Amino acid sequence: MTTQAERADQPEQPEQGDPGLFGPGSVTWRIHGDQSMALAGFRALSLQAVHPLVMAGFDDNTVWFEDMWGRLQRTGEWVGTVTYGTTREAERAGKILRSVHAALPPGVEPETGLAYKVDDPALLTWVHVTETESFLSTYRRCGGVLRPGDGDRYVDEMRESARLVGIDPSTVPASEADVEDYYADVRPQLHVTEVARRNTLKFMRPQMPRWVRVTTPARPAWAGLVTLGIAMLPPWARRLYGLPALPGSDALATLNGFALRRVLGTLPLVVSGNPMYGAALRRTRGLRAA
Repeated sequence: MTTQAERADQPEQPEQGDPGLFGPGSVTWRIHGDQSMALAGFRALSLQAVHPLVMAGFDDNTVWFEDMWGRLQRTGEWVGTVTYGTTREAERAGKILRSVHAALPPGVEPETGLAYKVDDPALLTWVHVTETESFLSTYRRCGGVLRPGDGDRYVDEMRESARLVGIDPSTVPASEADVEDYYADVRPQLHVTEVARRNTLKFMRPQMPRWVRVTTPARPAWAGLVTLGIAMLPPWARRLYGLPALPGSDALATLNGFALRRVLGTLPLVVSGNPMYGAALRRTRGLRAA
């Protein structure tokens, strides 16, 4: 049987009809094409930051705050290509990312003194799991439709994404219960470092052109999205940030997420839609959804 990776290395073939790594019947297509993904991204970044070694690798090897908008765009393009691109496009994106990670130098986390490598499978697994769980949790809490078993199916599907970044798919969670077990195992390693606090504050107040700050609600809207993303974190993660567990806070965050998704759903698709999703639908027209 030919694998996805082997097909990507074969001579060019017509790609019309290629479902890519997931296809139109997948839960991944449904979740990643939803308006809640904007909020889910903020939640994922906030959760990833509570791992000291992941945060150190981010801080030592990125120019995020000098080119934040470009970095966000490239991250969105990565998710879009892996989700909706052809098999060849997704495999090529994974190959490029793996080569970038492999070229980054090792470092040392300043507070713990622990050494790290960006392409350490343990650190890549943390990023993968927090991203997967954040996308699923946010979609669910914002009112996205999930049939029985869809959550487990999504976590299992996303192991293909783990493979692309260089993780053995058999070593990452394959179900929602596996995700909870993974979190329980890794939580003793987690805390919010000063680097994480500093970068979180920067992320809430990014650099914007003066005319944008003065004439648009972009800055308060951005801060509101980041704040809501943090509010939707698991209680144990919010405690790491030193946030109080106020009565009803989870329900309020869920209500606000639901309302945000409804508002985004009223915007024209040219604003809120994912163009890669549309291209994939056209490419796979006629394929039968599962």
